Amino acid sequence: MMRLDNNKYTMLPLGAVKPAGWLKNQLRIQADGLSGHLDEFWPDIKDSSWFGGVAEGWERAPYWLDGLIPLAFTLDDEGLKAKAKKYVEHIVAHQGDDGWLGPRTANVTNIEATENYDIWAIFLANKMLMQYHEATGDESVLEALKNCLKMTDAHIDKHPLFGWGKMRWFEALISIYYVYEKTGEQWLLDLAAKHRKQGFDWAAFFQTEDITVPTPRRGMWRWDKHVVNLAMALKAYPLCARMSGADSDKAFASEMIELLDRYHGQVTGVFTGDECVSGKNPIQGTELCAVAEYMYSLEHLLSVLGDPIFGDRLEKIAFNAWPATFSPDMWGHQYDQQANQVQCTINPDHMWTTNGADSNLYGLEPNFGCCTANMHQGWPKFAANLWMKTDDGGIAAVAYAPSEVSVEIQGVPVKISLETDYPFSDMLTFTVKTESNVRFPLMLRIPEWAKDAELTLDGIGCGSPTPGTFHKVGAEWEGETIVTLRLPMQVKTTRRYNNALSIERGPLVYSLKMGEQWTRVNADQPCREEPHADYEVRPTTPWNYALIVNESNPSESVTFETKKVGACPFSPAGAPITAKVKARKIEWNLKNGWVYETPISPVKSNEPIEEIELIPYGCTNIRVTEFPTL
Repeated sequence: MMRLDNNKYTMLPLGAVKPAGWLKNQLRIQADGLSGHLDEFWPDIKDSSWFGGVAEGWERAPYWLDGLIPLAFTLDDEGLKAKAKKYVEHIVAHQGDDGWLGPRTANVTNIEATENYDIWAIFLANKMLMQYHEATGDESVLEALKNCLKMTDAHIDKHPLFGWGKMRWFEALISIYYVYEKTGEQWLLDLAAKHRKQGFDWAAFFQTEDITVPTPRRGMWRWDKHVVNLAMALKAYPLCARMSGADSDKAFASEMIELLDRYHGQVTGVFTGDECVSGKNPIQGTELCAVAEYMYSLEHLLSVLGDPIFGDRLEKIAFNAWPATFSPDMWGHQYDQQANQVQCTINPDHMWTTNGADSNLYGLEPNFGCCTANMHQGWPKFAANLWMKTDDGGIAAVAYAPSEVSVEIQGVPVKISLETDYPFSDMLTFTVKTESNVRFPLMLRIPEWAKDAELTLDGIGCGSPTPGTFHKVGAEWEGETIVTLRLPMQVKTTRRYNNALSIERGPLVYSLKMGEQWTRVNADQPCREEPHADYEVRPTTPWNYALIVNESNPSESVTFETKKVGACPFSPAGAPITAKVKARKIEWNLKNGWVYETPISPVKSNEPIEEIELIPYGCTNIRVTEFPTL
C-alpha cells in the first residue's frame, strides 16, 4: 500500500497569513489593477465558457481564479471574495454528472472535442477549487474536486495525457494530495502514480545535452525547452518523493536549478525563455508566466524539502524579476522581460527565439493572453506562504516580508507579527504573542548571503546565526516576546555574460535608473482603453555606461542611500534605495531594436567620469543590469 510522507514544512491554510506594510500595499495595488477588474472587460474572462459565456473555455478562467482566490482571501477583500464565490459556485453547480468541470470544448485551436481536450485546464481548475475549499471550508467544493479527480482517473485510461497535460502532469499531484490528506482514500495515490507514468520524463531529458543549448532564434518551438514548463517542472520529482521516498527524486530540483543557472541563468534568479530557453545573454527574455511558476515551485520545494536555499531564491525572484515585469500600477504587464532592456517597443526586428514583435510592451495582452490570465498568483501566493508549520510542531519564517500569521499550536492560539521594510531594510522585528504557556520552535531562515547576522530575544543578544540555515529560536513562549533579527547586506559583484558586471546587495539586484517616455500604442485594438492601454517605453537619458568598480572591495565604489518606503516602492520614483557608482560613457548602441550585445570587458573610454544612479531591479521599467567595465 502506498503512503504519503509528511512535508518537512506544511503550508498554512489560505488566510492564516496576512500581509502588512509594503506587501499589503502591493496586494492592494494588484487588486485595484488588472487582477481585480479583468472579469469586467476582458472577453476571455468576462465571457468565458467556464462562466456560461462563449469565449475561451480552456486555461484562462482557471488561471485567473487561481490568483484571484488567494488575492481575495489574503487581503480579506469582501468584494473580491464575492467575485470568487460567484464564479466558483457557477463552476460547481454546472459540474457534469461524470465529474467533468467546465466546458467540454476549449474554443482554442486544435482542442475542439472532449476526447481531444488537453486536461491541463482541469489541473488548474482543481488547484483553484482546492484553494477555495481551504479558505472557506465549503464541503460542496471538496466534493466537486473529489468527483473531478474520479473522472480524471477514468478519463486518462481512455485518453492518456498529451500536450500541456503531459508536460505538466505533476501539477495534478497538488490537488490529489490535498484530497488524499482530507479523505485517506488510496485510489488517489494510485491516480498520482498514473500521472507520473503517463507524464513526460523530465529526469531523463535533463540527462541529455539538449537542455544546455539555447533554442535557435526564430527557430524551433519545443515542449521540453519551453520556459514555463521548465519553471513548473522544478517541483515535479520532490512532489513525487512524498510517495517514493527516493533520494534521487528529492535531489532533482537542485540539480535542475544548477543546470538552468549555468546555461540560461540571469542575475535576477530566473532563467531565459522567450519562449524557449535562450542562453545567458541579458538581452534575451523571460516570460512572465515562468517567473510566476518558478516562485510557486520554490514555495513547494520549501514545503517538501525544507532547504533554506529555496527561500533565498524565492526572495531573489520575488523582489527583482517579479515586480519588474509589471507597470507600477499593475494595469499593464510584459510578456518577456530582459535584464538589459533599454527600450520596449513594437519591434519586428526582434531577436526572441519564438515570441512576437510586441513581447516586451507594457499592456493588456502583449504577444499572447496566457500571461494576462496567469499574472495574478505571484504576490498573493508569496504572501500566503511566507510562514509554514514545521514537522516538529513549530512555525518557520521561510521568506521575509511584513506580515502576520495566526496559528494554533498544542491547542494554544499563537500570533506572530513581522514588522519590517525588508528587502529595503536589514532589520526584522518579530512579536510573538501566545494566550498561555506553550513550547514550540520558531525557525528563522538565515540567508546564505547574511554574514554576521544578529539576533536578540527581548533585548538580550543570542549570538550570530549561521548563514544558509534555519535558526531555531526559543522553545517556551508565554505572553508577548520580541525577537529582532538583523541581516547585514554587503555589496556583491558578479562577472557574467561577456565578462559584464552585476551589482547585488542582500536579496536585491541593482540596475541603471533611466528617464522614461511612455507612448500609447494599439489604441485601435479591442479592450485597450485606459487604464489598461498598451505602451511603448523609450529612454530619455543616456544608458551606454561602463562602470568603474573596485571588485576586491566594492563597498568603496558603490554607496547606498535609503528613504522611507512609500505607497508604491516598486517604481522608479518610489524606489526606497538608490546606489551611486562612477562610470564613463562608451560606444554601445542599439541593434535589432534592442540594446546591442554587451561589449566584452574590459572596455576603453576617454569620456569624462560621471556618477550614475542605480535602483533595485524590481523598481525599473527599462534598465541596464549587466554592465561593461573599464
